[in-house]
Amino acid sequence: MPASPSTARAINDRLALRLLQQEGPLTAGQLKQFTGLSRPTVADLVDRLTASGLITVVGESGEQRRGPNARLYGIVADRAYLAALDVRTDSVAVTVSDLLGRELAEASAPVGPDTGTGPAVEQAVTLVERAAKEAGAPRLHTVGIGAPGLIDPVTGELRDSTGLPEWHRRLVAALQERLPRARVIVENETNLAALAEQRDGAARGRDTFVLLWLGHGTGAAVVLDGALRHGASGGTGEIGFLPVPGTGGLPSATDCTGGFHSLAGSAAVVELAAEHGLAGAPSGREPAAAELVRGAVRGSSPGAGRFLDALADRLALGAASVVAVLDPGCVVLGGDTGRAGGEALAARVARRIARMSPLPTQVRPSTLGGAAVLRGALLTARDRAQEVLFAPPGTAGTPVRPV
Repeated sequence: MPASPSTARAINDRLALRLLQQEGPLTAGQLKQFTGLSRPTVADLVDRLTASGLITVVGESGEQRRGPNARLYGIVADRAYLAALDVRTDSVAVTVSDLLGRELAEASAPVGPDTGTGPAVEQAVTLVERAAKEAGAPRLHTVGIGAPGLIDPVTGELRDSTGLPEWHRRLVAALQERLPRARVIVENETNLAALAEQRDGAARGRDTFVLLWLGHGTGAAVVLDGALRHGASGGTGEIGFLPVPGTGGLPSATDCTGGFHSLAGSAAVVELAAEHGLAGAPSGREPAAAELVRGAVRGSSPGAGRFLDALADRLALGAASVVAVLDPGCVVLGGDTGRAGGEALAARVARRIARMSPLPTQVRPSTLGGAAVLRGALLTARDRAQEVLFAPPGTAGTPVRPV
């Protein structure tokens, strides 16, 4: 059935807004060219979007042109403000941006192991409020949170997980209480890192890949046919629990010790480096495991090469298991450790997978490292906010096609 006039207008408006987001400011003539819509239809949608406060004139297209046809229209960036949080076991980082994702303020703070649940939550919420004030944001529209642990696929809430601090779960409710007009979204940190790598990093242009997270802990994010997979209980990618040889034991339902985590988590990487004679006082500029891996890549000693080979042996066990089940075609070594290893570590892992599996698989190092979680949280917050602001009531999810 043909779309009703109101539905057609809504679809065309959303199409124009997406183009302005992707291409930047455009003239009415350029919008006509990109959308294929008629000149009167474009003029009508420009008037509607301007009246609604979503777009405005931001300049002119050239010095030689003047008048209505030369006006450049752009999205009103301060129509909504967004916040993104990267919540770790011992710290929290926040960034505040406008509707286009331009970062306006950032802040971070450590959370000590002896800090109580209440004080830790208050510290994190205050950090968000302070960053929003610094950004000049009168209120936040959407807040995206990246945290370790399982996200309930039905409720969207962070599930209670053994070994993770209680303040993580309390933080979501506290932010919703202090920011009652904001939408608060929480997602697993590794999934957000995969989103960031797909949009801006090592997996750009790929709709099927696996991100192997290498940080304090280990995890995996699975993207198949363009969709992030969560699983029946939200646990897709909990690779730290994967039973692998060389750990001296097996993981349990409540403890990943004995699983892949025991080979590739940061503590295991630091211990492996020491076994190969690599040690030194950490500078504090990045996690100790990442610093040791980066130093080994830059070094030329036999110990450095042997350490990278041994680490690649370990990583290949987890990566090859994922490849055998999912055939993703591409594995990104994510997190600070994956980025620190660069092409040198990725190439070693790729050679081992090639010997272990008949399935062609690229192995790429992260280009974003640990920063991918915060970037992914911001991208998620921006996408959700735009879904709300760009779609009239009842049209969310409507395919964006010109009519």
